[in-house]
Amino acid sequence: MKPLHNSFQKPAISRHCVLLGLLGMLLTLSGCTTLLATPTSTPEPTATPIPTSTPFELTGLDDLFLLSLVENGYAHLFAYSPKGLPLTRLTSGEWNDITPSLSPDGKRLAFASNRDGSYNLYILDLQSGELRQVTNTPDYNAAPSWSPDMSWLAFETYTNDNLEIALLLLADLDQEPVRLTEDPGADYAPAWSPYGRQIAFVSSRTGDSDIWLADLDITDEGRYINLSHTPQATEDHPTWTNDSSHLAWASSSVSSAFSGIYLWEAANPSRPAHWIGTGSWPAWNADGDQIVAQIDTPNAHYLTAYSLEGSLLLQPTRLPGFVRGLVWNNLTLPDPLPENYQKAAAEKYGPLWIPFYEQPDDKLEDRWALMDLKDVVAPCPQLHDQVDEAFASLRQRVIEEAGWDAMANLQNAFTPLTTSLDPGLGDDWLYTGRAFALNPVVSNAGWMAAVREDFGQQTYWRVYLRTLKQDGSMGEPLHTPPWDLNARFALDPRSYEQGGKFAPVPTGYWIDFTLLANEYGWNRQPALPNWRTYFNGARFTEFVMDGDLDWYSAMLQIYPSEILITPTSVSPPTFTPTKTPYPTWTPKPTRTPKITPSATQPPSPTPTITDTPLPYLPTPGGN
Repeated sequence: MKPLHNSFQKPAISRHCVLLGLLGMLLTLSGCTTLLATPTSTPEPTATPIPTSTPFELTGLDDLFLLSLVENGYAHLFAYSPKGLPLTRLTSGEWNDITPSLSPDGKRLAFASNRDGSYNLYILDLQSGELRQVTNTPDYNAAPSWSPDMSWLAFETYTNDNLEIALLLLADLDQEPVRLTEDPGADYAPAWSPYGRQIAFVSSRTGDSDIWLADLDITDEGRYINLSHTPQATEDHPTWTNDSSHLAWASSSVSSAFSGIYLWEAANPSRPAHWIGTGSWPAWNADGDQIVAQIDTPNAHYLTAYSLEGSLLLQPTRLPGFVRGLVWNNLTLPDPLPENYQKAAAEKYGPLWIPFYEQPDDKLEDRWALMDLKDVVAPCPQLHDQVDEAFASLRQRVIEEAGWDAMANLQNAFTPLTTSLDPGLGDDWLYTGRAFALNPVVSNAGWMAAVREDFGQQTYWRVYLRTLKQDGSMGEPLHTPPWDLNARFALDPRSYEQGGKFAPVPTGYWIDFTLLANEYGWNRQPALPNWRTYFNGARFTEFVMDGDLDWYSAMLQIYPSEILITPTSVSPPTFTPTKTPYPTWTPKPTRTPKITPSATQPPSPTPTITDTPLPYLPTPGGN
């Protein structure tokens, strides 16, 4: 490995007192339908206006907001300035432009793109729009970060079946990049300190993703320091303030700790980082006193902002797509925009699928038909007429992106009411014909991985599919450690109680099936509350297109209401007859004794009537 260059200079830090004005963005997001096309079968996502009770007045209307947003399954670069520049697409095409990084002078934007078949690094001149490719390899290269003197780029690269950090000298592109890390664990997402002599990055060398710090002045293994030390959480996206005083990153915890944005103070390196709020992809303002971040929900994404003390500065605002990079700085773009920007901004995308509703002869007015899925193996290969085209379009897209048909063999599609699902799934969406479940056997074969994502008390899964071609022309390396659900059976009490454990980051290239499915209108489902001890309750392969209906309303689209009435249960007769109680016995009557005359008393010859009382008659039973 070549030695690290030791001539990095600390540039003068220019501080500007600005705040990002996002109020205008909220108004333009709702009006950019020509830029962000969505399927005709789903409503156009719009931004939610900020309430008038926002904690502070937004200023800094000259700031520029640069981000990578996913639209129609592809990530493109966008720019926004509250003062005069609506949300504007800077790049377009059937490829991905991800992980943008702004140069210290604010004139150039480094990013990764697979526009030429594999992911390589590019530099965009923000004023002229000119593009320069700086790496050209079949391997994956992404997440660039500028050195303070703008002579080098630190970036993540996939080499020898592993993610590593390398340094690229921009003045001599023929020189091989210098390797910063060589570890069996995945090392990625570098963030070069403006101070110049430290690089923060993410590493899974201890089993899960932690934030590490590399000191460029140390040449042995002692240069690496673990900053986060969180065995039950995964970290990502470290980013420095302009004066290197603070480092922020995103954390996703699977324990009782908080997920969200954490801050680490360089002046107190031994003090643990502290939590300031929920979110991911943090980005600093120029003064380093505010952070914007993306907030993820199971099937939607929002933008928010915090102070260093954790005060909410911006109410969560709906974004029109998933963020794959975020930059915030005080600069502007030329007016008018360069021609290539204007061309990208004017690009219009058609819908991802076109619904077609068939009308069978026996179709009732208030009910919909179930359509057969062509060449799909499932217990009942059918779906609701409103969603079958979305399924077919997503299936074709997965074939193109992954190189194989992962949706040709399903665990379940439509499930008739006469079929009983697993316990706890009595009102599952599979009964509505609006859901499908991938075959989990694919996971056991190593072609599927599930990353655990917790939202409050609910657990969701992000599903990745391994690509057929492993030459860098399909997919990306997996960064986050997946969750091993089978570890609960390894006789480890802790893994059993947690429902599994983090698995090593698998090698190879993968596509984010959950992200693609969401673009086509299919949303993932939460795990059942007992999923830790009940494997089938994890429900990590099921996706639903609910059409803004509740479960009962969706059922009424294919069944008459009478079928959905739950009958009153009647207890069956028992095989053992009920024991008859013993009767109460009636006392037997006592016989009355006869009166026997005395043998010595002579009979009276003729009875006479006298006033003498009648003789005493003994009572029954007497003597």
